[in-house]
Amino acid sequence: MTVLLGATELQRVVTPEAMVRALRQGFVAALATRTAPQRVRQSLPMSSGSIAVLLPGLLPGIPAYTVKVNAKFPDADPAISGIVCLHDLETGELLALLDSAFVTAWRTGLSAALATDLLSPAGTRAVGIIGAGAQADMTLRGLTRLRTVERVVIHDADDGRAHRRAEVWQRAGLACQVVGSAREVARTCDSVVTATWSRRPLLHLPDVRPGSHITSLGADEPGKVELDAGLLRHARVIVDDLDLAMTSGALGSAGLRREDAAAVLGRIIDGTVPARTDAEQVTVYTPVGLPWQDLALSWAAYQAALRDGVGVDFRFHSRPKDEGGA
Repeated sequence: MTVLLGATELQRVVTPEAMVRALRQGFVAALATRTAPQRVRQSLPMSSGSIAVLLPGLLPGIPAYTVKVNAKFPDADPAISGIVCLHDLETGELLALLDSAFVTAWRTGLSAALATDLLSPAGTRAVGIIGAGAQADMTLRGLTRLRTVERVVIHDADDGRAHRRAEVWQRAGLACQVVGSAREVARTCDSVVTATWSRRPLLHLPDVRPGSHITSLGADEPGKVELDAGLLRHARVIVDDLDLAMTSGALGSAGLRREDAAAVLGRIIDGTVPARTDAEQVTVYTPVGLPWQDLALSWAAYQAALRDGVGVDFRFHSRPKDEGGA
């Protein structure tokens, strides 16, 4: 039987704490793999910036694989639509179908929360948010489980969305301030998350406080840019995958080299590379998003769904007669 897990079912079985643990373990496990992450992209003709993406996910230690079929529509809400197929690694049996928008928002946001906690200055209790969409919301939710957050400074190109998001976060007990520019966010906070569709730099080196950290989530496709090349050259840059950072991510888009990245995040997590080498250093985490992250979250959610009896069982193929089929 295949278990169907939509957003409602996934909300019942996953928690930020459990998914952060799964992702933390995944970042370290992925260091041992020799399989390069793959992604296939196809532009869609109906609207500007819309693409279809196929991502197969593998990770040592998990006896399954995923195939995510995703479409991204920048002007839609949610902006991501699709499914994640979870298969048994040995037989190919389809174990589960999961809502891709949910899985993508959680794995991206919680991976970003993990990195933001590791790389931001100790004791920082104010977080800047540039782009107040679903990914920023999930990142902040995860970050509040990892460290104390008391204040949020928000900017979004859509001022109404910024205020609506501020109302949600205020109800969660956070003091919120909406400001008029990305620069004002960075000049106010030592920990900043950018999660936009921008194709031009939103922040430059003079905008950023010494010793601060930026998690830049938007530069995950060719042509998407959030941080100026001069800022990236100055900063200690951490990525999730070096090859993808060059072909699809911020390094390649800014004309930087592989050598301009200090490390991959897994090396920060396992302690073999320090998060920063001096207190005045600016750090940047700029991921592309990796297929194994879909697998790590989907596998953890599937196991929780089996344990709790959540989800709809569905059989795609009738059983052969010799196995009891009609």
